[in-house]
Amino acid sequence: MKRIVVTGIGAVSPLGNSFQESWEAAKAGGTGIRPITRFDTSQIKWKVAGELRGFYSEAYLSQKEVGHLDPFVQYAVAAAMMAVEDAGLIQNIEYRIQNPPPHPPFDKGGRRGGNLLSSAAVIIGSSRGGISTIENSLRGSNGSKLSPYLMPSTTVSAAASYVAQKLGIKGHCLGISNACASGANAIGEAYRLIKSGYKWPVIAGGTEAPICRLCVEGYGVSGALSKVNDSSASRPFDATRDGFVLSEGACVLVLEGYETALKRGARIYGEVIGYGNTTDAFHQIRPSPEGEARAISLAIKEAGLSPGAVDYISAHAPSTPLGDKAETEAIKVVFGKMAHEIPVSSVKSMIGHMLSASGAFEAAITLMSLREGVITPTINLKNNDPECDLRYVTETKRGEIKTAISNSFGFGGVNAVLVFKRV
Repeated sequence: MKRIVVTGIGAVSPLGNSFQESWEAAKAGGTGIRPITRFDTSQIKWKVAGELRGFYSEAYLSQKEVGHLDPFVQYAVAAAMMAVEDAGLIQNIEYRIQNPPPHPPFDKGGRRGGNLLSSAAVIIGSSRGGISTIENSLRGSNGSKLSPYLMPSTTVSAAASYVAQKLGIKGHCLGISNACASGANAIGEAYRLIKSGYKWPVIAGGTEAPICRLCVEGYGVSGALSKVNDSSASRPFDATRDGFVLSEGACVLVLEGYETALKRGARIYGEVIGYGNTTDAFHQIRPSPEGEARAISLAIKEAGLSPGAVDYISAHAPSTPLGDKAETEAIKVVFGKMAHEIPVSSVKSMIGHMLSASGAFEAAITLMSLREGVITPTINLKNNDPECDLRYVTETKRGEIKTAISNSFGFGGVNAVLVFKRV
């Protein structure tokens, strides 16, 4: 059986402009939720979000590219470049930025002509694609001409295809839009691709840039967003939770075969050993504990684990009344009496909900938890909901973790669950 491992991670999030910065902030129980600065919120109820702070697109793209690419593509490129450098697939990322393809890529040793990266695959998910650019174009048109870049730069597949273009990748390429599960689905599909025989690395993850009035007000009027307007608004499993906080960012992982990683001396964060993908066939907005439980069960069955062998659960836990309750019920269905023994935490308490990027970011956090033996806290959990009665971690916890699962669930009843193992 072919083993698949993660050898690189890159991210931009409300907690930091690199994955390492974000990880350190998460371990410290920091928050990335602050007042919205992207547009005037005086006429709407929802005034906080998880925005990127101090992100500099020109570190990865030319001024011309920044001018015509939606931020969700820019975030994906930044995260992907950091991930491939972290994986050792590019020796010097600054050279690649200054000398983009068609120059042949570097292999790990810095030699021209290495084909590991050029033959790689890209799978990146996004729920909303270029919605910010679409909104800005409609607001600013008033009879003037629209940009010729509007359509190609806002389609969901633009993130995957532009990452491939910037890195000189000519292999498998796929854009996924599966609501909030998209980033986790991208990683799961990368796992399946390599498992089925694909010989090259796969760059996979999620990206999102939804901090615009259309998204904030749209999610708000649907009843999904919290009406709390301070940094404590995202409070998973708390009795006072009233919705999620919309956020932006990107996270990208590099997956490859274990033997390939060993041969090139790559650092290994952990092994992907299971993936569950189900749909509830129930409701467009209301989650189904049964559907979520099936995804968890399928993932741990593929991993060859018994429920009692899972050491940690990274919860989807968006801080919605229905969502957190349904996930708690699903975990109880799968793990039975053991459900109350397994540590559970939600990174969304610190970053809010990055939609598709959340699943990828939470997967990365889970891998670091395995690697370092650290579980990040669920902050803002002060008054437990009696119906959410699992072993929630509210302070940074240290201890050995061998296996873990990461849950991602989205509108439409789409569910993605990943299982990781320490190597």
